[in-house]
Amino acid sequence: MPLNAPTADRYYSTIRTVLLLAYLGGIIGLQLPFSATYFKPLTPYILTLSLLILLLYHTDWQPAFGFYILFASLTSYAVEVLGVQTGTIFGWYTYGTGLGSKLWSVPPAIGINWLILSYCCGSVFDRLPISVPAKIGLASTTMVILDMCIEPVAEKLDFWTWQEHIAPLQNYVAWWLISAVLLGVWYRLPFRKENRLAKWLLALQFIFFLGQILFMFI
Repeated sequence: MPLNAPTADRYYSTIRTVLLLAYLGGIIGLQLPFSATYFKPLTPYILTLSLLILLLYHTDWQPAFGFYILFASLTSYAVEVLGVQTGTIFGWYTYGTGLGSKLWSVPPAIGINWLILSYCCGSVFDRLPISVPAKIGLASTTMVILDMCIEPVAEKLDFWTWQEHIAPLQNYVAWWLISAVLLGVWYRLPFRKENRLAKWLLALQFIFFLGQILFMFI
């Protein structure tokens, strides 16, 4: 259930501040040798907490939205399992321990991540006065751009490792197509898409990975 309006207004600034501190703390904590060991296991919990907080500000709890939660998380997870096992979707890669425990060689947290990103991008671009296909295209491209920010640090954070230690073009094409499928369903389903926290959580994702990249050059 979403927070009621007075409660949401009362805690909104506090929640944003807590999320900002958590993500900034993650940037620093994962880079310092003496703290990285303690921060790495927290990644799947931070993702789960981010999703729960995002859902607190969802405004339309229709069955269609429940369907999207299941569709986005389970479909993306299934695609990742096929990707790891066959190498035909993204290219050859294996998951490390940075995203938590694995089932069928894929951490369930990756399904949560796909759900968060598609939700945030879908909500942000829903506000633009453009056609639905344009929204899908822009939102999918934004998800690929974020993946381009993740890839340079993914191996260092032990998220995943590519066979050639660099993401192939195939990976980005697959990311765009999968994102477009998820977002096509998102925009087609009849529920309100606005969420005041979505743009902030999406921004924090970019800040986190750009911060990790910055530390690589310091």
